[in-house]
Amino acid sequence: MTASRLLQNFKGGRALIVTTNRAAVEALETTLAKLGVVSEFPEIRDGRAELDLAQLDPERDILFVDGDLDDVLGLESGPAGRLPAVPVIGLVGVEAPSRLKSLVHLGATSFLRKPVHGAAVYMALFLGVNQFQLRGGLRARIDDMERRRHGRRFVIKAIVRLMSQAGIDDDAAYDLLRRESMRSRLSLEDYCEEYLRRGANEPTRLAQGDTPERRANRD
Repeated sequence: MTASRLLQNFKGGRALIVTTNRAAVEALETTLAKLGVVSEFPEIRDGRAELDLAQLDPERDILFVDGDLDDVLGLESGPAGRLPAVPVIGLVGVEAPSRLKSLVHLGATSFLRKPVHGAAVYMALFLGVNQFQLRGGLRARIDDMERRRHGRRFVIKAIVRLMSQAGIDDDAAYDLLRRESMRSRLSLEDYCEEYLRRGANEPTRLAQGDTPERRANRD
C-alpha cells in the first residue's frame, strides 16, 4: 500500500476479522475473497483477540473489528491511546454513540453494518484503506514539521558560531550552512546539529576561503 496514490486493487491483502458472530460477516469473507483478499479470524479468549498488533503488516493487513465487543484488542481507550498500525474498519451492529466512539478511538476510518452485505464491502474497503494512508501521510508531515521546529535551535546556534569564527554576517553564515547541508544531502537542521557536534571545523575553513563578501571583493 502507498500513500502517494489512491489504492483501488486490494489483491494480496489479508483481512483479520475480529468477531464472535461469523454468520453476520459471512458475506464479508465471500466478497473479500472475490477481491483477492484472504480472511482470517483471530481466536478470542476471555474477551480478548489473540492477535499481536506489533506483527501486523501495514502494506498487507486490514483489521475488521466488531464494535459490539468491549475492548477486544486490549488497547488503551481514548483519543490518546495507541492505534493499530494498519487500516481499521469497524463492524457496526448496535449504533450506540459509545460503540461508535470506541471504534473511532481504535482508528477506524470506515464502517460496515452487520449483517454485512456484499455490495457494501468494496466501498468500505476503499475508504478505510485510503483514509488510513492519507492520515499516515499527514502524520508523517506533522512529525517532520515538529522535528524541523525542534531543530531550528541548532540552526540559530550554528549561525552564531559561524559568524563569530569566520567573521561573516548572518546572511552569509546561513547561505554557507544551507549550501553545505545540500552538498551533504542533509536537512539544514540535521546538518547544523552535526556541525555543532563535530566542532564546526569544515564550514569555518570554507567560510574563510569562500564567502559572498570575499567573492565580491575578488570580482
